[in-house]
Amino acid sequence: MSRGLAVSNVIRVDVNISPIAAGYLNFGVPLIVTPEDVIDVGERVRFYRNIDEVIEEFGGSGEAYNAAVLHFSQQPRPSALYIGRWAQAASGAVLHGGVLDPTALDMTAWTGILTGSLSITIGGVVKTLSAMNFSTATNLNQVAAIIQAATTGLIVRYDAAYTRFDAISSATGVAATISYATPTGAGVDISSLLKWRTGQANAPINGINAENALTAVQQCADRSSGWYAVHMVGAVMPSDNDLVNISAYIEGTDRSRLHLITAQASAVLDPLQTTDIASRLEALRYKRSFVQYSSTTKYAAVSAFGRAATVNFEGNNTTITLKFKQEPGVVAETLTETQSKILSGKNANVFVNYDNDTAILQEGVMSNGYFFDEVHGSDWLANACQTDLWNVLYQAQTKIPQTDEGITQLTTVVEGTLSRAVNNGFVAPGIWNGPDIGKLKTGMALTKGYYVYAPLVASQPPAEREARKAPVIQVAGKLAGAVHSVDVIINLNC
Repeated sequence: MSRGLAVSNVIRVDVNISPIAAGYLNFGVPLIVTPEDVIDVGERVRFYRNIDEVIEEFGGSGEAYNAAVLHFSQQPRPSALYIGRWAQAASGAVLHGGVLDPTALDMTAWTGILTGSLSITIGGVVKTLSAMNFSTATNLNQVAAIIQAATTGLIVRYDAAYTRFDAISSATGVAATISYATPTGAGVDISSLLKWRTGQANAPINGINAENALTAVQQCADRSSGWYAVHMVGAVMPSDNDLVNISAYIEGTDRSRLHLITAQASAVLDPLQTTDIASRLEALRYKRSFVQYSSTTKYAAVSAFGRAATVNFEGNNTTITLKFKQEPGVVAETLTETQSKILSGKNANVFVNYDNDTAILQEGVMSNGYFFDEVHGSDWLANACQTDLWNVLYQAQTKIPQTDEGITQLTTVVEGTLSRAVNNGFVAPGIWNGPDIGKLKTGMALTKGYYVYAPLVASQPPAEREARKAPVIQVAGKLAGAVHSVDVIINLNC
């Protein structure tokens, strides 16, 4: 029975829910780029939350594992990393089968097949596999071996981590191609059981020619925006020229990132050498390259970043300096005072023994001499300010008016971001030594640690107002810094 007329005829209520705010970038996740072929060039980058996930795919040895274990051994423990693929040698074409269903995981589904068959095209040549007898197979690795033995030019692997079969061409380079599998019309078709058919398998990935280290990093950057610092690994490491090229790319790209380099050549300790990697990057004044010398630990700089990766910029008093920090798994160097000064002169860092039975990381600087924590914190602050302003515009139910009141809304948001920088210890009250900004003059005290200024809207040029631009918002902030050395004078008298 009808209850009468709709109340909405008289009173209409609409509920608007704001869009979900944009998230902040994570400045604690590194990328390890390796030639190991666990990750194909199609996927290129993969995310890992702990060392166990790395071991599951890369095993408990190898270049990527050695770097990852240094990262995850830091205390406090970092939460994640990415591993990327470097096609240091030409790669083959790859077909990843779909995830196997319970039937295909049961060996009885295979041992009853005496005349297995399928067709697959490798490098433009149709390969017909037939008369495959799986009656003696006791596990899926043996199933893969039987399939591989049935033809040439094809490598077949069972991937236990993803419960799938992979088909890889023996041929490599841009001419290496592979297709989905199809039935042959004879024997017992296994293309569907393998999940290699169209609609079951992932899209085939063609091979590529060998690439240099810079190309690998650029490809990883194109595939993922989630990583912040990159370190190359490999049995054969990139040349110094390659490393300089990567540093130049990291320096110039729009996204804020860092390049981590572990220098092992003794030339870094030679004051007459100017062509070693530390000297070259120091001469180029790159602020996004971090060089650490280690004679014994190939990826020591990964450990240094692992410690910085644990900083939670949303916490209270959480920012750190890298100096004095430990590097679990890294062998500390025993250096002379002269060698230590040479490294400092080249803005190279080192985990070094002191004569009080301690070892520390020193100095925690980038190649241009900036302290690591200043660059790290500045990148966070820029992203936090950008994201906070984006969200206030994005989530506004109507609009932020182009008036003084509207600009005040924006400056209030920026002040909120700066207050978080004070809370985490990156910014602190002090004396402003920079140029005059608004009412702030050189030599005045920043009692809050920051000052935010925007001119009146009426002062805007007409063209900028017509383009709906806000007046330029300027911020003065005082870095909290960190104590790295202490002088003490003790006066005694009898």
